[in-house]
Amino acid sequence: MDFAVVTRNLSKGYDRWTLAVDSLNIWIKTGEIFGLLGPNGAGKTTTIRMLLGLLRPTSGQVFIQGELITMGRQRIKAKLGVCPQETVLWPELTVLEHLQFIGNMYDVKRRDIKGNIQNLIKGLGLEDKRNVQARKLSGGLKRRLNLALALVHDPDVVLLDEPSAGLDPQSRALLWERISELSKNRSKTIILTTHSMEEADRLSDRVGILDHGKMLVLETPENLKKSIGEGDALDIELEGRPSDTLVDSIRQSTGINEVSVYENTLTIRALNIMDKFPRIIEIFSSHGVALKNTRLRPNSLEDVFLKLTGRSLRDA
Repeated sequence: MDFAVVTRNLSKGYDRWTLAVDSLNIWIKTGEIFGLLGPNGAGKTTTIRMLLGLLRPTSGQVFIQGELITMGRQRIKAKLGVCPQETVLWPELTVLEHLQFIGNMYDVKRRDIKGNIQNLIKGLGLEDKRNVQARKLSGGLKRRLNLALALVHDPDVVLLDEPSAGLDPQSRALLWERISELSKNRSKTIILTTHSMEEADRLSDRVGILDHGKMLVLETPENLKKSIGEGDALDIELEGRPSDTLVDSIRQSTGINEVSVYENTLTIRALNIMDKFPRIIEIFSSHGVALKNTRLRPNSLEDVFLKLTGRSLRDA
């Protein structure tokens, strides 16, 4: 199997007692969208900086398309494209001038740069904005231009850090479509970091969840969602945090073991959950607890993340 990115026992320690990344082993396939998730402080940023050759590992190795990464090697850097979370643009430069400038920085051959720029402008819906200064672009158009800058030198591996942060739903949907096309139609390998579980679920072929420098799990989104239990999830929101007595009563009276609590929401997961709903309502009533809101939904990546880390990714 062809792997675009491989790490072997990758570790980074900042002192004798703290390992930001601990023996990380990842195999990312060519043309795959790999979602890297984790709470703040999990080691994501340190991992990404080592993948890019910007930070020297304490131990272990990183390979890009079979070639060992070492700091400062220009040939490896040319294979990588980075779209950072913060939009990095020059206000007075036009869309076209941005792409020409970055293409020249990467020493893209003159015969290639024009075609690359034309394809990116068309593919990212920037045709009407090619001669517009960056300061006059909307937030969504700036994010598209930021992505174009990461792609102008036609890299094999692209890192997208929170690519749709702050975008409206229409701009986000368009960006997701373009990201999928990069992987499926142009065989680019994409590493995606995001705090949006919907984004990770929609785009990723596989997801890795990192915490305390260790990879907790690495699987497809569908298999991860199946791993936490069968059936649907029923979220019941209360005015305050549900008591242990109430949770125990639900388990004992319904035979459902998958009952979890996060803040003031109680989540019950089971096959045919709605058949047990009348009995659940009776239990709440007998405890004198009023329901504020209820929601029936399928299992989600947020459930997986919460089960593994004890935290919601939104709060991480």
